[in-house]
Amino acid sequence: MNSTERELLQLIEKNGRLETGTIAKLMGITEDETKQILVKLEKEKVILGYSAIIDWTKGTEDGAVTAMIDVKVTPKRGVGFDKVAERIYRFPEVKAVYLMSGVYDLSVSIEGKTMAEVGRFVSEKLSTIDSVISTTTHFILKKYKHDGLVFSDNDEDKRIVVSP
Repeated sequence: MNSTERELLQLIEKNGRLETGTIAKLMGITEDETKQILVKLEKEKVILGYSAIIDWTKGTEDGAVTAMIDVKVTPKRGVGFDKVAERIYRFPEVKAVYLMSGVYDLSVSIEGKTMAEVGRFVSEKLSTIDSVISTTTHFILKKYKHDGLVFSDNDEDKRIVVSP
């Protein structure tokens, strides 16, 4: 990946709604070059998709319940954790799966309509997988910041940007 592609990725990672003309101006390249780079990165699956970050607590009483589940597994010979992770990420409730260092092997993020629904997922689907030894479920009670965006009603909080 070259520096132009990396710069473009950094721009759209912060704002996936930027128009190609705006990206081109910011980067000092043509709009056609911008489109070509985007198509190339999409074909190479560097860009996997575009999404919005939504605060579901606004204007609705029926927000989803999100849980982070620590999963301890027995890895399979020859494939390690990959086959177990694949089985887990195929469930529609699962939003993310990560291989972790530490006490637990996998971290699984899921969404359900209620805590009971999440509980059923853990007891009926996740814990019944052969390689799963144990699970610990953590429910997210409130989001303060997600993907670099502050969830706050205070406009001053939303403008704070700390760069590394």
